[in-house]
Amino acid sequence: MDKIKVENLATENIQKLKDLFPAIFTDGEMIDLDMLKILLGENLDEKQEKYQFTWNGKNKTIKNAQTTSLGTLIPEIQKSRDWDRTGNYYIEGDNLEVLKLLQKTYFNKVKLIYIDPPYNTGNDFVYKDNFKESIQNYIEQTNQTASSNPDTNGRFHTDWINMMYSRLLVSRNLLQEEGVIFISINDTEQANLRKICDEIFGEFNFVAMFPWQSRASIQNDTDISISHEYVLSYAKNRRQSDRRLKENNSSTWYNTKSFVCLPIPLDKDNYSNPDNDPRGAWKADPFDAPNIRQNLSYCITNPQTGEKYLPPNGRHWRTEESSYFRLYEDNRILFGKSGNSRPQLKVFYEEKKMFGSIDNTWWDNVKCGTATNGTKELIDIFDGFSPFDTPKPKKLIKQILKLVSQPMNNDIILDFFSGSATTAHSVIDLNADDGGNRKFIMVQLPEIIDTKSEAYKAGYKNICEIGEERIRRVGDQIVRDLKEKQKSKGMLEDNLVDPDKLDIGFKVFRLDSSNFTPFEGTREGIQASLDFETINKARSDKEVLYEIMLKYGVFDKSIDEIIIEGKTGYSVGSGYLYVCLDKDISNKMIDEIAKLKPRTVIFDETGFKDDNSKDNAIYALIKAGVEEIKSI
Repeated sequence: MDKIKVENLATENIQKLKDLFPAIFTDGEMIDLDMLKILLGENLDEKQEKYQFTWNGKNKTIKNAQTTSLGTLIPEIQKSRDWDRTGNYYIEGDNLEVLKLLQKTYFNKVKLIYIDPPYNTGNDFVYKDNFKESIQNYIEQTNQTASSNPDTNGRFHTDWINMMYSRLLVSRNLLQEEGVIFISINDTEQANLRKICDEIFGEFNFVAMFPWQSRASIQNDTDISISHEYVLSYAKNRRQSDRRLKENNSSTWYNTKSFVCLPIPLDKDNYSNPDNDPRGAWKADPFDAPNIRQNLSYCITNPQTGEKYLPPNGRHWRTEESSYFRLYEDNRILFGKSGNSRPQLKVFYEEKKMFGSIDNTWWDNVKCGTATNGTKELIDIFDGFSPFDTPKPKKLIKQILKLVSQPMNNDIILDFFSGSATTAHSVIDLNADDGGNRKFIMVQLPEIIDTKSEAYKAGYKNICEIGEERIRRVGDQIVRDLKEKQKSKGMLEDNLVDPDKLDIGFKVFRLDSSNFTPFEGTREGIQASLDFETINKARSDKEVLYEIMLKYGVFDKSIDEIIIEGKTGYSVGSGYLYVCLDKDISNKMIDEIAKLKPRTVIFDETGFKDDNSKDNAIYALIKAGVEEIKSI
């Protein structure tokens, strides 16, 4: 019976190279760089002087990102909400280790990553990665409050870049081909962040740098008031052409495996039908457009008044003259209610609703709110105080979600600097608005709260406790609001979300050391053997089960507890995986497991009376069609 093996990110990358360039591998795993250079041909830059982005510690950072995490995720059911039904997750732990652990399950599955990382202003907490022992480093970090990274530090930028580069490098693997990342940042590190993302995602996958008007008022304690921050965006695979949804590409536009910003839905309230047009509600748009084009600068006569119009200065009409006459005959041209204004075009809601409108890169405080709005939201949620200084407003995150996620796509939204949990709040709120089924994964370091803070006085010990409580409170409030709307309407209308079906739950997990004792008890030993030796006896079967699920990439699947012959087993993913960690497994139990026809069965190595019983079990399961039988 084979043992479970640990996957290594570097090993997976090597396999990808094998798939692309099998000729470069000699003598097993050795890579022939000279052959790779030949195969790359003209695309190889061998000049000594070249354009590149480098810093002290870059190689270590990349290697650290590629190492396997020796941690696991421990379920915290008591902290969770609606455990058996929810598809949302809140994970307490160092985000680099958590991102590594999520690779198997969420590889190429996440639609949107939004993060609001430390801005490196000199006072932010900076994740200080220890390249030797990540789990021990994490444990040390969780026992401290926010530390500073003063700009007098000789590695002021380097420390921040190392922290960000490794996390972004690992997170890219989780994005779908149509996936995209949005990152909030200010002027201190935005230039370096842009270079990091150009290297990890490719500068051709740059979407936009959105200036966000984070402050509406003027701050007069300095020589100039900084009223903006940025939201930087890169796609996993940015569509390079045909980005605008139009009538001539509508049949294929949504089916291309690349990212493009979604059209902004039209507001039906802007449309009416005062003339009872059989085509339905419409609005009047100007018939003129910017710039001067001679073939579109003809004279139009108002048939009611005889008044003649040329395009306004610096503009032209939308169509050629022959098309204008066809539009007029089709009752699509207006000259104002009094008949004495230049022509306007009737635009019908039903014809234009699927195409929507496009957004622009200027995100003002009206559209996206301000940092003050974010603070006010928390004051309302937490009964009079804000546990965070500069939380992002809900409107900002919802603006991003609307650009990326359609309601019924079951999109996964990941935020691995969760902070005040605005992203989780926004996902639930948008689902309540449009009936969507988006799911969130929040990851946050359980950083200790300053004992002098209002949050600590209110009973919160770390940031995760605040984030989890926010999700509970806003979930309750959103459901109450939906029920009030339902009550006032007298019935559940098509455009009103059923409050009983809205997912406001979340499963809490915490990062901890593995449930398994590594071979020879050292990191080097486990990397060499890639096998587990013994189970940590202090851990429960459920805790071990979830680590197995992580390693098999089924962490997000359902679990059915099955009792056979008094022994507890777990069927994961509708029978894909069956795990039994009980002792004294009988022949009858093996027969019952075989009837379930799982693909993989996992036992405790010591679960059988003797080797003969184990061999008989393996034979019976193979005969029943089980593809893989493992032990731990």
